[in-house]
Amino acid sequence: MTDKELALKERDSYICLNYIDFLSSSCKKRWSFVDAIYGVMPIFGMVTKNSPDLPAAPSERLKALALQIISTQVSDEINIARLITLAEQQHIERFEILLPYPLSQQQLDVIREEYVKPLTLEQHDDRLAVSMLAFSH
Repeated sequence: MTDKELALKERDSYICLNYIDFLSSSCKKRWSFVDAIYGVMPIFGMVTKNSPDLPAAPSERLKALALQIISTQVSDEINIARLITLAEQQHIERFEILLPYPLSQQQLDVIREEYVKPLTLEQHDDRLAVSMLAFSH
């Protein structure tokens, strides 16, 4: 089954990423020089390492890959935009992010600017619901 077929199968599944856990793991991570450069310099783009150890389910793969791109060295807005980009690459069109605090309207605007493509961001207390419009039919 292809990645896209797996994503379609899970499309109606509930996915919630715990941003707090990602930040905690990022603090404990041993960074190589290259990891550090990619983590703090968005100009180099977002690079993830696909390995055979990654889970097959798109939601679990998203969580595993997110650990590679979340960095305490950049703003929450950039990290969240990276998560959205990663979800798009995994053909996940809807998911939620559990945040440590509700985001301001300004922060939501920065995320939209960073991601560039059309999307819907709905905040419900400390949860951010993300829907990417590029997948709409």
